[in-house]
Amino acid sequence: MLKVGVDMAYTIKKLTMEDLTMIKSFFVELFTKEPWNDDWSNENQLTAYLTERCGAFNSLTYGYFNGDEMVGLSAGRIIHWCTGTEYCIDEFGIRADLQGRGVGTAFMKDIEKQIFADGMVQIYLHTERDVPAYNFYKKLGYHIIGHAFDIPDVGTHYVMWKKT
Repeated sequence: MLKVGVDMAYTIKKLTMEDLTMIKSFFVELFTKEPWNDDWSNENQLTAYLTERCGAFNSLTYGYFNGDEMVGLSAGRIIHWCTGTEYCIDEFGIRADLQGRGVGTAFMKDIEKQIFADGMVQIYLHTERDVPAYNFYKKLGYHIIGHAFDIPDVGTHYVMWKKT
């Protein structure tokens, strides 16, 4: 258990498909607002997308909790590569009212501690340079690898990574 701020205790928990209803609710609340403004009104698309992220044989999804309330989500996958096993984060977010208060940093450090203890050698993800997440990851020691790439109707993305 990690304490962040005054009288706030946070715990990390691996999530499964049994948690899909909670994951969907949190995901929609987070990613349909600034800076993403994604339209997740199609329930079938939402369920399929999150099932791909949370229900595949190599999925690794974490929730960050204050008591029973989810305040953070990391949905990704484990990838076995010739240089070692990696955690690829597809989605990461902290509840909007807790952003900028150290909760995201604490969550990411708890994820790093867990995956490195499990023998994984690196974490990687991609993000846009003009959203707050980019500087958040840089502050945590993530580095750009490779070249920028464009996702139509979304923007220019960069792959970022951190090794053990």
